[in-house]
Amino acid sequence: MSTPLLCVTVTAPTMSELRRRRDEVAEADLVELRLDMVGDPDVAGALSGRRRPVVVTCRPEWEGGRFRGSEDERHRILAEALALGAEYVDIESRAQFTDLLSRTGGRRIVLSHHDFQCVPADLPDLVRSMRSTGAELVKVAVQTRSLSDCVPLLELGRAARPEPDLILIGMGPSGLATRVLAGRFGSRWTYAGSQHQVGQISAATLLGEYRFRKLRDESALYGVVGYPISHSISPAMHNAAFAALDLDAVYLPFPAATVDDFVTFARALGVRGASVTIPHKVTMLDRVDDVDGVGRRVGAINTVRVAEGRWQGTNTDVQGFLRPLVERVSLSGLRASILGSGGAARAVAVALASQGCRVRVHGRSLAHAERVAVLTAAEAAPFPPERGSWDLLVNCTPVGMYPHVDETPIDASHLTGQCVYDLIYNPANTRLLREAAGAGCRTIGGLEMLVAQAHEQFEWWTGVRPPAGVMREAARTRLAEFMRDENYVV
Repeated sequence: MSTPLLCVTVTAPTMSELRRRRDEVAEADLVELRLDMVGDPDVAGALSGRRRPVVVTCRPEWEGGRFRGSEDERHRILAEALALGAEYVDIESRAQFTDLLSRTGGRRIVLSHHDFQCVPADLPDLVRSMRSTGAELVKVAVQTRSLSDCVPLLELGRAARPEPDLILIGMGPSGLATRVLAGRFGSRWTYAGSQHQVGQISAATLLGEYRFRKLRDESALYGVVGYPISHSISPAMHNAAFAALDLDAVYLPFPAATVDDFVTFARALGVRGASVTIPHKVTMLDRVDDVDGVGRRVGAINTVRVAEGRWQGTNTDVQGFLRPLVERVSLSGLRASILGSGGAARAVAVALASQGCRVRVHGRSLAHAERVAVLTAAEAAPFPPERGSWDLLVNCTPVGMYPHVDETPIDASHLTGQCVYDLIYNPANTRLLREAAGAGCRTIGGLEMLVAQAHEQFEWWTGVRPPAGVMREAARTRLAEFMRDENYVV
């Protein structure tokens, strides 16, 4: 299979703006010109003076586009694009513009089908029918609502090889792998752009963070599995480390509502390893073949890898949590209160007990707190901790995480100890940390733990320590970008 191409989608309200944006596209192999989004579509103007090959698209409203004119008018626009030499013209299979296919013998035609609801059960038959028309390329874009929805697309691409006549796209966050790993899915090209509602990512992200041009079918695949996962900055950190060491690997977000969904996807795609986050740290333990001593003691894992066909699990949260803490606080004999009773709380309880702390676990459910406390002979206690009952407070709940940045897990009047450690990293300075600093407490943010545990993960997967500072800088940069892009203030 040849290396897949990059097609950048360009939209604009006017022709002059469309041409300007067309000519600003850099590092792409093709430019898709969405004439359906232009108020005054002019085919000749769209093609004149182009610097790169183009795909002309005029998508009707009934297939997710914005063209409101008649089908005769749309037919005229597409026919004119072919006549004027557009490198490719996108025609919907349901449009039945068969005369346009006959006009070129199928050459330069991208015959497309979009399903904004699901991955249809008859997808193989649909693709077979579309290919029988003689169209040079068959494009299928379907809504993926789970990671495992990508598997039928992968199977289609594998069955079609070695002829690269397909473009297979999973729309939505769950379909990101189909865009980044276009070659693995057997696609002639992938799309990048600003159509975020269907899951597009920018060309800069595709080429920079994910190193699209360097990816091969054999590139090692890693990622972070959780739900929701849109806030994660782990891809920025790990991809920066892969790039710094020039390793043939890529790290993607894997939004999975269930562990089984991820496992199905991971086995099909050949995932080599993954970070595991909320809410899967405990349930993932039952899906691996081997768990090391740390993971077994914690009863939760945050990292998996596949070695010689066996899935292995560990927990790097323990060391990741301790590293920034021991640099600031003497832990022996310290009274530590943990907020929360999930997988992160388990790791923190084990870590603090190993350093001689007196640990109490505070959960909304006392029964859940007791399950964590029993790991280390800690005490399960009511929520919230009593005033004056702790020296170190650790927040292991998601309360205060983006987008709920105005929330806090505990009232400011209860912040009476020495140090507050919030495992949330987005935002970097949570309301809890701000109020703790105002109360005179020393504070530690979750970004420090995130970077420390990511170092451990990276080395466990690759056998190589990431260069000093690379992950931390990537994390800070990505977090700043995220906050700016989402336009919120903390």
